[in-house]
Amino acid sequence: MSTDQTGQGGSTASTSARYPHGQGRDLVQLVPPSGERVSHPEFDYWVRDITDEQLCSLYEDMTVIRRIDVEATALQRQGELGLWPPLLGQEAAQIGSGRALRSDDFVFSSYRENGVAYCRGVDLTDLVRVWRGNASSGWDPYTVNMATPQIIIGAQTLHATGYAMGIQNDGADSVAVTYFGDGATSEGDVNEAMVFAASFQVPVVFFCTNNHWAISEPVRLQSHIQLADRAAGFGIPSLRVDGNDVLAVMAATRVALDRARRGGGPTFIEAVSYRMGPHTTADDPTRYRDANELEDWAAKDPISRIAALLDRKGLLTEELQQQVKDKADAVAHEMRTGCTTMPDPEPLDVFKHVYSTPNSWLDRQQDHYARYLASFGDPAGAVSEEGAR
Repeated sequence: MSTDQTGQGGSTASTSARYPHGQGRDLVQLVPPSGERVSHPEFDYWVRDITDEQLCSLYEDMTVIRRIDVEATALQRQGELGLWPPLLGQEAAQIGSGRALRSDDFVFSSYRENGVAYCRGVDLTDLVRVWRGNASSGWDPYTVNMATPQIIIGAQTLHATGYAMGIQNDGADSVAVTYFGDGATSEGDVNEAMVFAASFQVPVVFFCTNNHWAISEPVRLQSHIQLADRAAGFGIPSLRVDGNDVLAVMAATRVALDRARRGGGPTFIEAVSYRMGPHTTADDPTRYRDANELEDWAAKDPISRIAALLDRKGLLTEELQQQVKDKADAVAHEMRTGCTTMPDPEPLDVFKHVYSTPNSWLDRQQDHYARYLASFGDPAGAVSEEGAR
């Protein structure tokens, strides 16, 4: 099977016309909400190696990151975190894509891809460090090949495209993958990144999680065609996949990665999912979202779906469920302990890691601030051994 044919994003005349949002091109789907495994002539090939054991691991991954999400939300409500962006309902999109990546691929994400960060091996304490206000960013990107979360909407797509240009210049076969939401597709940065990616045919995957809401703005107001069809205007092939189907997401991501590694350039993936919770813990979705819509999408829950598949295969044993629960509880406990015991940063820590080399302008600011702190009789806070490095 040709991956180029699989991923081609141009619509037929019948589906490129204006149509009600959610209709048009069919979703790639391998496991519907009922949990049965349906065959797909093009995409079965890309998950042919997934064993029963690996299916159980995917179920565990999704359960664990939902537990992380629930725990982090509780920490915010208890005053331990300043803010948290929930991923509830989007577990399959993040785990299916995250587990398809190689260790040498590089991820550029938004602030919601905590499940992808889990897949990349980000330390659980580092996952909440920035949300507690203890650091300007959470981790060293080069230890896990994942940049720290980008708060500026869509800016990470430019970073990914630039990194992919570097991969291309180096002659490597790794891939840059950038994650963003449906709302980000209205930003200039995303469109500019796609122009450069298409022009230079760089190895980058644009992974758009269409969760239907850009804070309180429904996706149907942002686009009168499916988001995947926008990519055709840039000359970028696209895929539209059921974002609540972990196997379909993995297959689609593997197709895109394979194309990029073979020099086929960028791919745009629209993973159609739903944000079951608030945009962040500062948001109240009941003010703009119909409860019936939430109920409809709850029936398509990604974890319930994979659990139903495991049950059909006789794999959803009490032993497995207890094992997964124990793992999720242990992870949540580790994250909570790391969060609540995290030492507060020193006042002068704000000057650290701003530049990789000495900078006289920043050194002068640090000196002024140190003397300001000392004026309050706080000599300890005015001492910095590392300086503005």
